[in-house]
Amino acid sequence: MIQVEGLSKTFRDRARGPIQAVEQVSFGVRSGEIFGLLGPNGAGKTTCLRLLATLLAPSSGTARVGGYDIVTEPDQVRRQIGFLSGDMGLYHRLTGREVVTFFAKLHEWNGRRLTDRVEEVFTLLGIQEFADRKIDKLSSGMRQRIAIARTLVHDPPILILDEPTYGLDVPTARLIEEFILDAKRKGKCILFSTHVMEEAEYLCDRIAVIDGGAIRRVGTMADLRTLTGKERLREIFLDLLAAPAAPAEAKA
Repeated sequence: MIQVEGLSKTFRDRARGPIQAVEQVSFGVRSGEIFGLLGPNGAGKTTCLRLLATLLAPSSGTARVGGYDIVTEPDQVRRQIGFLSGDMGLYHRLTGREVVTFFAKLHEWNGRRLTDRVEEVFTLLGIQEFADRKIDKLSSGMRQRIAIARTLVHDPPILILDEPTYGLDVPTARLIEEFILDAKRKGKCILFSTHVMEEAEYLCDRIAVIDGGAIRRVGTMADLRTLTGKERLREIFLDLLAAPAAPAEAKA
């Protein structure tokens, strides 16, 4: 469902010159799989996700998302994905129901089909009790649930989630984790970034560690444990960051 080949992104800064945010990144994600992208701040995670969501254009390389090219077929890619960014971008003067309904209509959902789908998503995420309150009156956890509802209301086959549990309390984070597992059971392709090692270890079928814009390793937890000799993902992660970058053929 997601196939990334040699994807790179260079930004131009007048003071610092060219900045290589993503460099020759390659990986694939299947349907019914949760794929975690882990890295320190500034590693290139968010840039990579934004490239796949067609919010940025790559400097070189390519990717296909849902069978469509991110450069030549961006509109088709956007129909296949639900993208949750770190900046929720919610309209504070609207209610949660109004926000989610608006985004469903952008994806051409209407009538009873739309109403039923909004209620289904609100039930899944426990939103009903605050659905008709304005966004600026909601807690950060409530807003995050609304943002996730907006992301999946059109029932996309592919979910791209940038730190979906950032800043949430434990009960709300667990609710989001269960939603991600439910999406996997329904056969969706899920790519997400997180700084929470325990979350990644619990959820992910495979994990990619990225640093300096380049992929260090990709593998299952069993693969990464064998590679590093470490048990906990936190220690595996630190070990891979400290190691020399692997050649391309050894990453996957």
